[in-house]
Amino acid sequence: MTSFNLAAFSDAVADIAEQAASLTASFPTRHGRTATAFHWRDGFYVAAEETVEPDEELQVTLPSGETVKAELIGRDPSTGIALLKPATPAAGTSFAKAGPVRAGNIVVTAGRDGTSPLAVLGTVGEVGPTWRSLRGGAIDRRINLAVTAGGRFEGGPALDAKGALIGMLLFGPRRRALVIPYETIERTVATLREKGHVLRGYLGASLYPIRHGPVQGAMVTGLDDEGPAKTAGIALGDIVTAWNGEPVRGPRELIRRLGPDSARAAVTLAIVRGGKARDVAITIGEKPLT
Repeated sequence: MTSFNLAAFSDAVADIAEQAASLTASFPTRHGRTATAFHWRDGFYVAAEETVEPDEELQVTLPSGETVKAELIGRDPSTGIALLKPATPAAGTSFAKAGPVRAGNIVVTAGRDGTSPLAVLGTVGEVGPTWRSLRGGAIDRRINLAVTAGGRFEGGPALDAKGALIGMLLFGPRRRALVIPYETIERTVATLREKGHVLRGYLGASLYPIRHGPVQGAMVTGLDDEGPAKTAGIALGDIVTAWNGEPVRGPRELIRRLGPDSARAAVTLAIVRGGKARDVAITIGEKPLT
């Protein structure tokens, strides 16, 4: 049996954290704490979308310790990704792409708080197929982490045992640590660099969950006068129960379907109006940027 060298393992983890520190930045959030961003490539940094306040001037602290202004290039709430460009060009290095990961693989999560680099060791807790976020974004792989990391790590890189990038750390429901994988970041960043935003589907309706006897779905409680729902003939009080024949059990399921691939799509919504079921043909709109 090969003996395990704990000191060598400890140094290897510290080496990964040290390399990551040269590619991470820190910035203050509206909650009075800090969050992490990391260098993607070409001087652009990736951060968690929910930590970035679009109407405020961004100040990021770079690995060098210098604090500079940064431009918000774009943001995509559906995948949780924001793209920043600090005024001072970043070093040309970036993380290599990690290979496939399995449950139980070691993960180093890196972050930064001002000039202080941060690191936490954990494992991959779950690996699964493509999934859709609560805001309708297509996420290429489900990767949940068994790691204890505070809010300062949000938006930071999750790295494998070779120091390669698995993806960006976010916190889901109940503060569960999850990873937005490399492939999703790559696709989203390309769109943000080109357009500054990612299209999302738009229904133009306020929704409320309802369950009345056998009827379960999303009740329409408000309508945008210029929105696709009103244009299609949907009325206040209608209950949306299906999207192209697939059941909709509440507003959350309907919102999940309004991802980037739904914009401009022609769909059929099953509704219940006055106790009677009917189908409504609707062309999904594009969500306004504001």
